[in-house]
Amino acid sequence: MTDTAIQPKSFLSHKVAHFTESVIREMTRQAMLHGAVNLSQGFPDFPAPAEIKRAAQDAIAADINQYAITWGAKNLRNAIARQMQVWQAIAVDPEREITVCCGSTETIVSTLLAVCNAGDEVVIFEPFYENYGPDSIISGAKPRFVKLRPPDTLDGEWTFDEGELRAAFHNHTKAIVVNTPNNPTGKVFSRSELELIRDLCVEFNVLAITDEIYEHILYDGAQHTSIAALDGMRERTITINGLSKTYGVTGWRVGWAVAPPAITDAIRKVHDFLTVGAPAPFAGGRSRSSGDACNLLPGIGRGVPQAA
Repeated sequence: MTDTAIQPKSFLSHKVAHFTESVIREMTRQAMLHGAVNLSQGFPDFPAPAEIKRAAQDAIAADINQYAITWGAKNLRNAIARQMQVWQAIAVDPEREITVCCGSTETIVSTLLAVCNAGDEVVIFEPFYENYGPDSIISGAKPRFVKLRPPDTLDGEWTFDEGELRAAFHNHTKAIVVNTPNNPTGKVFSRSELELIRDLCVEFNVLAITDEIYEHILYDGAQHTSIAALDGMRERTITINGLSKTYGVTGWRVGWAVAPPAITDAIRKVHDFLTVGAPAPFAGGRSRSSGDACNLLPGIGRGVPQAA
């Protein structure tokens, strides 16, 4: 029998060499260690509404503690669809176009895994929420960054160069990530900026993945617009949102994606094999917790006055 030489191999994926541990979580640990004010991690400084806390407590007491429906309880999906209609005039089928995940963070990576292939590129505005780059790499795609430029005056706006954005689009571009209101800059993309992005998405046949987790935290008269509401974008947009920021429940891990049926089917497959389902007591179940949370939105208005 001939001995076969065993070739050296790495026990690690080459993907992890292209990103680091979370800076946000490390800064949180450092803040806790040194008693510092933590400006790194985006958790609200106001309590969750009493109504949804009670509903979650009731759900746990009622033994809503087993697996939830993989893509989210019906009452929560109905509430999400209702709010998309109320706030953005977007009609959504809760049975075929909504996937509830373990927070918007899992929703983003499930979405990218569902739509990206090796060799694809994902356009990302920088500075950016740190997960977008690693999630693109994990999905096999290459992130391509476009700079947001800081304002020239105290009351100015963050901007981007139209030519630089256009140059980032080509045949290998699969998606653009649009985070509005933006983390970390606070920028709320204007309708005209979203229309420019829309035109490029249509011209180059590109998906828009929008992270709208700060949708209701607006100041100084800013107005939030979902790019899915623009002509030509409903069938090429994945809208991502969640409970975490608006309701001060970042630990509940309830987020969702709203997308056309074919894309939703793909996201649901990935989500199922990643996490199975969001936590049942918090994600609807037979309880009223998250469904009630979405129904509270009209009472909050276009902003959250308690927010820092």
